[in-house]
Amino acid sequence: MRRAIWSRRPIWQGWRVDRPSRFPATGTLSLTPFSSRPSVSDDNPYSEALFRTLKYSPAYPGKPFASLDGARQWVARFVAWYNTEHRHSAIRFVTPAQRHVGEDKAILARRADVYAKAKKTHPDRWRGRPTRNWEPIGTVWLNPDKPADSALKPLSTAA
Repeated sequence: MRRAIWSRRPIWQGWRVDRPSRFPATGTLSLTPFSSRPSVSDDNPYSEALFRTLKYSPAYPGKPFASLDGARQWVARFVAWYNTEHRHSAIRFVTPAQRHVGEDKAILARRADVYAKAKKTHPDRWRGRPTRNWEPIGTVWLNPDKPADSALKPLSTAA
């Protein structure tokens, strides 16, 4: 294979491989490990989640933008809405702007009080179930790291 490649006198920059562990000759053949995979939803979960929110927004235009400037203006309005008006379920239905400046703790405390009073006034609505959790949350992850499993068994290799 090497002779066939070199017979064509390429300008050698190496090959890119997305799963280098499957190729034991990665180093000897100058293969470059490559982990980014285009069009895969878990490639960048934050941008993918934002894009999905953008795409499914009721304000998303049904037709292509007339100009690049028009697209930029629409995205600027969307980003302002997303950060200052859109309440995110992952951060207990506060806006990113409220969370960023620390207003989320007071908002969530008020909501907890409202729910506690409502449950006390109308306990039949909850039927013994707890109210919604309004505790402030810590760090938010879309794809958290998986805990290392120390009980993994080594794979046997076929001869």
